[in-house]
Amino acid sequence: MTEHHLAQVNIGRIVAPLDSPELADFVAQLPEINALADRSPGFVWRMVDDDGVGATALRPDGEDALLLINCSVWESVEALRGFTYHTEHLRMLSRRREWFHRMGEAHQAMWWVPAGHVPTVAEAMDRVAMVREHGPTPEAFTFQKPYPAPTEAARV
Repeated sequence: MTEHHLAQVNIGRIVAPLDSPELADFVAQLPEINALADRSPGFVWRMVDDDGVGATALRPDGEDALLLINCSVWESVEALRGFTYHTEHLRMLSRRREWFHRMGEAHQAMWWVPAGHVPTVAEAMDRVAMVREHGPTPEAFTFQKPYPAPTEAARV
């Protein structure tokens, strides 16, 4: 059994409210993409709001009504990479500039958690802050510079 899983977070500022015409196509595709994640190899968990379906009602910054968060847990970097870049998710990712403002600073992070751990919004935002402040480290990293799980690092 794996001792650690990979948590990931990404945040983004939408260009308009979720119920606006500008976001209609994005919102319409979320159930399909969430279901795809749920059944993808290596998927463990994803953050949801009170409706239990998606996370669009969560606001990681109470002062920014347009900032959304996506957080999930995977068995490995490879499993997350497979979902992100080798499924229909890539089609949505390629359209992100239609729906999200370009962020001037880091907006995503990955980190290792003990198997069974469920990240909180605060924990996820702390990891984004770590990447912003220190760049990729074993505590918070990116696809461009991933770090091995703690048990893997100990074996090297």
